[in-house]
Amino acid sequence: MRMWIISFALSSALCSTPGVSAANGSDVRLTPLVRAIRRAEAGVVNIHTERSSRDRERDPSFEGTSGRKVTGMGSGIIIDERGYIVTNEHVIADTTLRRVTLNDGSTYSAEIIAASRKYDLAIIKIEPSRPMLIIPIGISSDIMKGETVVAVGNPYGYEDSVSEGIISALLRNVEVNDHQSYKNLLQTDASINPGNSGGPLVNLDGEVIGINVAIRAGAQRIGFAIPIDDARKYIASLLDIRIHNETYHGLLAHDVKTPAHRKLVVDAAEPNSPAATAGFLPGDVVSQVGTLRIVDRADLERAFLGKPAREPVDVLVQRKDETVKLTIQLAKVDAPQIAAASKASQTVQKPRSVRDDVAAGKSWTVLGLRLDKTDRSNLGAKYRSQYRGGMKVVDVRPGSPAAQDGIRKGDILVGLGKYETIKHEDIVWVLDQAKTSTSQDALEFYVVREQKMWVGNLRPATVVK
Repeated sequence: MRMWIISFALSSALCSTPGVSAANGSDVRLTPLVRAIRRAEAGVVNIHTERSSRDRERDPSFEGTSGRKVTGMGSGIIIDERGYIVTNEHVIADTTLRRVTLNDGSTYSAEIIAASRKYDLAIIKIEPSRPMLIIPIGISSDIMKGETVVAVGNPYGYEDSVSEGIISALLRNVEVNDHQSYKNLLQTDASINPGNSGGPLVNLDGEVIGINVAIRAGAQRIGFAIPIDDARKYIASLLDIRIHNETYHGLLAHDVKTPAHRKLVVDAAEPNSPAATAGFLPGDVVSQVGTLRIVDRADLERAFLGKPAREPVDVLVQRKDETVKLTIQLAKVDAPQIAAASKASQTVQKPRSVRDDVAAGKSWTVLGLRLDKTDRSNLGAKYRSQYRGGMKVVDVRPGSPAAQDGIRKGDILVGLGKYETIKHEDIVWVLDQAKTSTSQDALEFYVVREQKMWVGNLRPATVVK
């Protein structure tokens, strides 16, 4: 099979000019395209980074000589008024400095909050001086081939650039290199260049329908974007309050995104969880948490982000034909599900040494990970209080699920499939549960890398054929 050579396309944002209004031009000039750009531009940011030049092979938008610090560029989309921004993982991976410039010209340093290499998305955060404007979010389930779109970004450092094009194709699978591939991308002929990655692909309603991610090297006007419906699912995992708050709600729900409906529908509440205590029922549609309107799981997680345990939070749900008000109190993560996993893993009736060998072998065979125990002192101050320990990655088998999903030697695996991993038996228990499950979903994993939390999804060979 011939491999395409694809370049990552680091992206940015649109900037509006203060004071520009319809008075500056006739109604004829104030086209739907102009209106769309004006609606979207305040929610896009420019990202400038520094990293070691040894990483230049992965990211061709970086320039410099070996052994020196080199600068990079990209874009981001504001997803929460408190300063949370989504961008591509390859924009911020291995960076030592990240500078975000807003639409009004103000500049802030950014911290990496969470990232997934497999899905090439990351969440970074700044501390803005005032609430930020959130870019309007559309859906990608109704995108039409030939539909007019706009790419917004920072191509070659030209901040706040826009380019018009159309949707050229849907459902593209793209292989960048041996380590990175994408599924179900949108193809567009809107000009996308290095510097555009992480920026939005916008429709004529001024709504984000995709996140620009890659270009076909050597080609003209062949670019790709992650559909926003897919991206929002991954964003929900990256914003998981279990990672950032050390709390959980126990609400199991799925997104519904069609031209007629955008809603979050409850599947179930985990037994003995805050959601169960609050009275959530299957079929409930979550419409509001606190003051935040909810349309998907990403909204749900960010609504609870920063809420302390045991603080009452009002939630509105649509239950059949009526609006029902529920009150939920988040709980600390360190009790129910962690205890369940630990207790279940201790039921294996084998001598300790044999049990360890079998468990370690399964981790290597199924996941491609060779792991050693490590205590919480190696997790750093930020996560030391949240986790009891973890498993240090001492080797990753080339071509294995772990390698494909971005886990690296030196990472500390602290969670798999919503359960903590402090010994081999914990991992075996999670794999056994996944094998007997009817769900085809991948297992979320959480690793600590250089004092940051990285999130991804594993599809173990024995779980998904």
